[in-house]
Amino acid sequence: MDETLQLLHTPLGIPGSGRVRYGAAMELFRQGVLSEAQLDLYREASPFDARDPATLLQERGLPPVLPLPGSAASVLRRLLAAAGDYLADLTHPGHEDVRRGLARCGPEAGHSPAKQHPVVERWLETALRHAAEHAPHLADAIAAAAPHLAWISYDRYPRHEIGESFAEGHAFAAIAGGDAPFPAADFELGLFLIAPHVLYRDHCHRAPELYAPLTGPHGWRFAPERPLIVKPAGEPVWNPSLQPHLTKVGAVPFLCLFVWTRDVAEAARVMPAGDWAEIEAAELAAAQRAS
Repeated sequence: MDETLQLLHTPLGIPGSGRVRYGAAMELFRQGVLSEAQLDLYREASPFDARDPATLLQERGLPPVLPLPGSAASVLRRLLAAAGDYLADLTHPGHEDVRRGLARCGPEAGHSPAKQHPVVERWLETALRHAAEHAPHLADAIAAAAPHLAWISYDRYPRHEIGESFAEGHAFAAIAGGDAPFPAADFELGLFLIAPHVLYRDHCHRAPELYAPLTGPHGWRFAPERPLIVKPAGEPVWNPSLQPHLTKVGAVPFLCLFVWTRDVAEAARVMPAGDWAEIEAAELAAAQRAS
């Protein structure tokens, strides 16, 4: 099917390309990949070599065709599917909210162009080596899609509150929701990466949140001033709306899938605590021995 998809995506404007695309569409219809309505559109467009069938499909409310193998659209769709499969197997109180949110994710739409980030360039490869130990399919999908994502820092915290090490030591990329590759109303799914030993200070937000850590161990707590709880890779963390939480990254980079199931436009806020300097100075191993 890959060769047929290559023909279906023949560049616009080449003489005879409209009929080449229609011929490929007929073969994909025969294979059950395209619907009759999609095929009819390719037939209508076939005399016009510069006419874009993808635009016509969107205008008529028809599903988009499969992306070109190896293209950004293809690897992003693979990442969404792999993330959905991984999240579906997790057990936590917000499972149904996450499932319903994923079901609202639409087909790929226009989104922010890919953007790289120094934290990603420095730490993602290391994080993926560790993630592959228990989630190889997902780690492989992340590696393929990472260059096509818009990696940014969360800049809604005052830097003096959240700390310079976190402000400079993290990056995230949305996969679904907002202006991410796959739109979804009031829902966000993405990847979150933090450099080793960084403290993500106590904070909260209105959005209920799932962390699905792909690396570990890392330290957690769910109220300021409490001792850390050390959790391994693969153990989900569900934060109900406005629940305080903190993460102390261990010796390997922190990499997770995150999900905000509603209220995604509401900013997170820092919750002051008096022991941040002590936690930042401590090695996670000490917390692990005490837990």
